[in-house]
Amino acid sequence: MNRRISASLLAADFCHLGAELARVSSADLLHFDVMDGHFVPNISFGLPVIEAVKRCSDLPLDVHLMIEHPERYLEEFAVVEPEIITVHYEAVVHLQRTLGHIRELGCRAGVSLNPHTPLEGLRYVLDDLDLILIMTVNPGFGGQKFIPAMLDKIRDCRQLIGSRPIELQVDGGICVENVAELAAAGATNFVAGSAIFHAADPADYIARMRRA
Repeated sequence: MNRRISASLLAADFCHLGAELARVSSADLLHFDVMDGHFVPNISFGLPVIEAVKRCSDLPLDVHLMIEHPERYLEEFAVVEPEIITVHYEAVVHLQRTLGHIRELGCRAGVSLNPHTPLEGLRYVLDDLDLILIMTVNPGFGGQKFIPAMLDKIRDCRQLIGSRPIELQVDGGICVENVAELAAAGATNFVAGSAIFHAADPADYIARMRRA
């Protein structure tokens, strides 16, 4: 499976959003952490920002709903035609139904797990999944350090996926210094925010991540 880099807009300078998007145009995806201040202790941005970004960029959209009751908002976010909509395992009661609805809306279906959440429950929805996102920090804020114990979780998740065509995404403290180790553990999709947007030359930083 091809490895992809998803630039997280959480770390972008929103005073110059158009210019920021141009700086990361060599990424494979644009990642949006939608936060509600309830599921995670922070509020980020919502649909209007994603709609604005879509008008300014041709990159596929990767929408990560870090919110309570995400199933209530799937149709609204599907309007912007994201490639991926990811919901949190911890926030959904009827996960299989929610994943099916995402696919019915024409998007790829993803599920995210917080660092402490076991993988076991995913065993029963693997056929409904296109992407698994392992949070490698506690979600809610950018710029956090990678939790080393998550390497074992990534390896275990790769075993669980087996030969299925499911992307294994990682998010939190991802940078050029650890991307090779994460790839060796089985990750195929790398979300980076601060590392990319705070680099002097984001395009060069993305290229260095690919080489690593």
